[in-house]
Amino acid sequence: MDLQLRHLRALVAVADTGTFTDAGAELGVSQAAVSRAIAALEEALGVPVLERTTRRVALTATGTQVLAGARRILDEITHLRRLAESRRGELRIGYAWAALGKHTRRLQRAWATGHPGTPLVFVHTNTPTAGLSDGAADVAVIRRPLDDPRFATALIGAETRCAAVATDNPLARRRTLHLRDLARYPVAIDARTGTTTLDLWHPGPEPATIRTTHGVDEWLTLIAAGQAVGVTSEATANQNPRPGVAYRTLRQTPRIDVRLAWWCDDPPAGLDDLVRLSRAAYASGLP
Repeated sequence: MDLQLRHLRALVAVADTGTFTDAGAELGVSQAAVSRAIAALEEALGVPVLERTTRRVALTATGTQVLAGARRILDEITHLRRLAESRRGELRIGYAWAALGKHTRRLQRAWATGHPGTPLVFVHTNTPTAGLSDGAADVAVIRRPLDDPRFATALIGAETRCAAVATDNPLARRRTLHLRDLARYPVAIDARTGTTTLDLWHPGPEPATIRTTHGVDEWLTLIAAGQAVGVTSEATANQNPRPGVAYRTLRQTPRIDVRLAWWCDDPPAGLDDLVRLSRAAYASGLP
């Protein structure tokens, strides 16, 4: 039986995202590659694990059991990887859209002063856990709710929201905007890792058109082309300047809580100091 880890990762990604296309985006491969991996898994096991129709993908009864086993195996692989990589002598901070924005350099300088032998390395990874679940990061910057009992979190600060519009959009001429100003344009939303949901517009009118994106680069490309507008944190505006994109502060919108997250059963060395320094960086308000 030629069962490979990539087959298990494909099954977990499809179960988590609900579609082969979104699973491919999460894994960084094509939809066809995900389909081939699932077919190979089913051939290796000799049973179907997914039911496919033109409208939905669902787990079979056997697939539900296989999924639970796949998660356990991948978690163990991640744990082994973390154990090995922790010997590299660096602390990896994962993020999906932006690190700590204008506070990133201040945190790095403060950390280097107190921990000269342990570099603080920021790692971009477009997953809901910002690299925690796959072992790419030891700690993650999280701006969305993380309802996963495997991880603990600590609030370190809050950020204002910004609108992102094309520089030739009339809205770019204004210094500040309201959500209602955006509703008549297509709005680009990354439902997996972004911080924007339609709840932001409640109780006002929602945008008539939603453009689904998969990561900050695709999101920015749509906006620069004038094909959509977007809403994001001030950290994205600070860390991701893009020709053709103008960021404008959004008024009367809730701020975005910023948290650090880590594995409950394996907190990295220096975690308490990292949380303290991160909170101090946000409290200072200085870049």
